[in-house]
Amino acid sequence: MEGSLCHEFEADVTAAEVWEVYGSLLIGQLLPQLLPDLLSKVELVDGDGGVGTVLLLTFPPGTTGLESYKEKFVKVDNENYVKEAIAVEGGYLNYGFNKYLVRFEIIEKTDETSVIRSTIEYEVDQEHISNTSLVSTSALAAIAEAITRHIKEQKSAEQAPKQTSDKQAE
Repeated sequence: MEGSLCHEFEADVTAAEVWEVYGSLLIGQLLPQLLPDLLSKVELVDGDGGVGTVLLLTFPPGTTGLESYKEKFVKVDNENYVKEAIAVEGGYLNYGFNKYLVRFEIIEKTDETSVIRSTIEYEVDQEHISNTSLVSTSALAAIAEAITRHIKEQKSAEQAPKQTSDKQAE
């Protein structure tokens, strides 16, 4: 059986700013800090962030059924802001899934806003069809919110010293 789930999050930051995080290895560095209850560690196994890069994602103790899994970047499109990663070891593959792919698309909405579209595509054996209940976009939704919040906080921190120095100049 094949299936897919999609989540869209409207971000009040630019598509380019979102892609700086999603399109690089920075997302793997930030997630354990921003969402430690969701992901405890992301390790670079191979690659430089481009197609072919392999990451090991480790979940916190007590995460239902998932300890860790390896994913491989199969698409990194810096022009259209699209990244796809497919599970290559562990995780959902241990539950009868033949394919588990996550796609992030960062879509420019206006000059100051964007949409983070997160899609999961999967294939599962007929005998493990009940395991499709494990598939959810809730983690991807939390990631989109956390990354957007982080970008906004970084922008505020960068602008704060400028505002202070502007006032001193008056």
